[in-house]
Amino acid sequence: MLFHNITYNIDLNAEADFLDWMRTTHIPNVMRTGFPKSFKMLKLLTEIDNGGVTYSVQYFFDSIEGFEVYENDYLDDLNLSVDKRYRGKYVFFASLLQEIF
Repeated sequence: MLFHNITYNIDLNAEADFLDWMRTTHIPNVMRTGFPKSFKMLKLLTEIDNGGVTYSVQYFFDSIEGFEVYENDYLDDLNLSVDKRYRGKYVFFASLLQEIF
């Protein structure tokens, strides 16, 4: 199993909107691609006081091939939708992880 982990640090003033938008719009759009099999969203509790709050969204993929299709065909547009809505109010980084045991 593969995990595509996206860590977002969002401005405190945008946090409530971000959570609502992730729940009702963005994550459903990601899941509608049919490639992630499930997801989790987690809040970082060991936060540095930087005026923001950090969330991790993890999407679970069965295969590298499925992830590569998702990455090539959908990921840029999905990332652009986040940027259009929260430009200047967030930073993010993404990681691809493989489950070992």
